[in-house]
Amino acid sequence: METFLLISLGAMLGANLRYWIGVWAAGKLGTSFPYGNLIINLTGSLVLGFFMTLAVDRLLIDTRWRVFFAIGFLGSYTTFSSYTFESLSLIMEDQWLPGLLNLFGSAFLGGVAVFLGIILARAI
Repeated sequence: METFLLISLGAMLGANLRYWIGVWAAGKLGTSFPYGNLIINLTGSLVLGFFMTLAVDRLLIDTRWRVFFAIGFLGSYTTFSSYTFESLSLIMEDQWLPGLLNLFGSAFLGGVAVFLGIILARAI
């Protein structure tokens, strides 16, 4: 039951932050491109790489914090299912360049962001 509650609490917070960043990005950058999801995917990947490296390799953080933060919070915060849908929707609307840029940009740059998170955590 404790694990369920930790994941649930983290997910509630992550989903709300995801929503607010999406609203902010749409207001600041417009809605012609899914900027919010791109920002969320990149920051979530960076933070996950950083946190898990610290949690497992450096600080040996209690597994309950990993469940709360990595599975609950970041699992809810990142939006790869949404990004795939939005990318394919753009492609299906004959907006090939934005669709492919979002589809491959999130995946590639997300990998780069995880790598940078690992490097940053190891530098501490």
